[in-house]
Amino acid sequence: MRGHDAGLGAVVLAVAALALPGCRAPEDRGGIPPEVAFVEWSPAAFERARAEGGKLVLLDLGAVWCHWCHVMEETTYADLAVRRLLDEHFIAVKVDQDARPDLANRYEDYGWPATIVFDASGNEIVKRRGYVPPGEMAALLRACVEDPTPGPSAVPEKKVALGDASSLGPALRDELLRSFLATYDPAEGGFGFVHKYLESDSIELCLALAFRGDHEAEAMARVTIGKERAHLVDPVWGGAYQYSHGGVWVNPHFEKIMPRQAGDLVAMSLAHAQWGDDGSLAGAREIVRYLRGFLLSPEGAFYASQDADVVPGEHAGGYFALGDGERRALGTPRVDRSLYARENGFAIRGLAAYVAASGDDAALAMAVRAAEWALSRRALPGGGFRHGDADAGGPYLGDTLAMGRAFLALHAVTAERRWLDAAAAAARFVADTFAVGGEAGFATARPSPKDVVAPLPQIDENAGVARFGALLARYTGSEEHRALSSRAMRYLATPEIARSRGGFAAGILLADLERSEDPPHVTVVGAKDDPRARALFRAAGRIPAESRRVEWWDPEEGPLPNPDTPLPDLGSPAAFVCANGACSSPLSSPEAVLAAVRRR
Repeated sequence: MRGHDAGLGAVVLAVAALALPGCRAPEDRGGIPPEVAFVEWSPAAFERARAEGGKLVLLDLGAVWCHWCHVMEETTYADLAVRRLLDEHFIAVKVDQDARPDLANRYEDYGWPATIVFDASGNEIVKRRGYVPPGEMAALLRACVEDPTPGPSAVPEKKVALGDASSLGPALRDELLRSFLATYDPAEGGFGFVHKYLESDSIELCLALAFRGDHEAEAMARVTIGKERAHLVDPVWGGAYQYSHGGVWVNPHFEKIMPRQAGDLVAMSLAHAQWGDDGSLAGAREIVRYLRGFLLSPEGAFYASQDADVVPGEHAGGYFALGDGERRALGTPRVDRSLYARENGFAIRGLAAYVAASGDDAALAMAVRAAEWALSRRALPGGGFRHGDADAGGPYLGDTLAMGRAFLALHAVTAERRWLDAAAAAARFVADTFAVGGEAGFATARPSPKDVVAPLPQIDENAGVARFGALLARYTGSEEHRALSSRAMRYLATPEIARSRGGFAAGILLADLERSEDPPHVTVVGAKDDPRARALFRAAGRIPAESRRVEWWDPEEGPLPNPDTPLPDLGSPAAFVCANGACSSPLSSPEAVLAAVRRR
């Protein structure tokens, strides 16, 4: 085992006395800076490393909301031995992973915090997961200096020959589904046996299976949502904690990040639409309350996250056991006020799911305002979106994809053509900007000759593109959107890629399912100022599937974008449930609409 991968052995013992608080002998600081002189991630950092005699580059990739990142700042990077080594032999780079989706996607299996050491040419030497104590870090840095060649943790990216199949096929699909179901913890609930949280794609897949009559999948979803509500939704302020550790639901990590809020909103809203239960809707309502109270900016956009700690580096379990007044008297955990297009897209899509399930007009107004903010403040020419005010890299696939899916979700709950047009523009930008070589997959960022580390395709994002393109094509009838979905699916359906997630492949399975079947499709015919038509449209929105095609044809507005099934104007509002080129008889009550969908 390489010394700089293990971080153990004789080198650790040699520095242990320096690393342990209270055991350090007085040292001459020898001109060492009082803190690590971190610089930004850029080609310039590697140019400087080469200019300064071939120094190494250390990347500290963390998150502003991350407890153990704070601990590492307060202990490891405050340690004199660590600072001396970094000052003499390294260019130290610090990156907030929320600000750099390209790096976050590449190293997501290593954090947070993640520590990656490169040589001056950008070759990885070592990758470490999680908190690294001072003594162990000093040992790791010494080992890298003594032997700056790649260790076992820095395995080169394996070249995968991408396939040309645009579906999983029965055998691979069954294999992935069996693996997925095996990740369910029958004793505790939830998917996975170490971290407990509600993973939205897993719940969506269970709901899709349950809608088709799978009672076991329904029970899995019910238990998981119940455990999430009971243990990981903050009973005081609302909002979902990130996860619980130790294989149980009662050890929360208290940060509240936007992907978790949005994922809970989608899952709980769809569950309420499917079961009609008050508990799921109450859980979703608590997420909305938190978004409105803590993450909503004065401009109407959403902030990125809230920290886990009141005092950085100090565990906040006692704090979150307090009531509202007692918490506020001690201070409020820091909110990251960054306004990212991607996080706003997540929030809008989650709110749209909640609006469809609840009919909450105030939540709809919140979602629309955020979407209008993104169009005015984050839009790029050609339909895409930048990440923040001034991106150091990018553009990133995640921003345009999240906003495209958000626009399509808004169209499904408003029937406003502007949102469908914005979704189509986002799809064109994705196709034109992020396609990688060959005929499969989309990269996480636009490739550039200046890239130190080339952006790669990422599974979750490609699953999102496959689902987005497939549903968008149902609304538009566009071959361009079908091709977008197919390209992403060819990447996902490559067996080595599909199997690489083990049992955590719910997104891939959902993409394959939604591409292979016509989604539930309801068209309301009637004037948009007619309350009876409005009631039918809202009933159609309660179809318990995110992949649903809900349209409202007002004959005064001209034809729908994809009038693939001709429908009559009867002179009074009616809804039609369609599938495979055939539609139901006209339905005049909301109850009849939902009953017809379930019969289908």
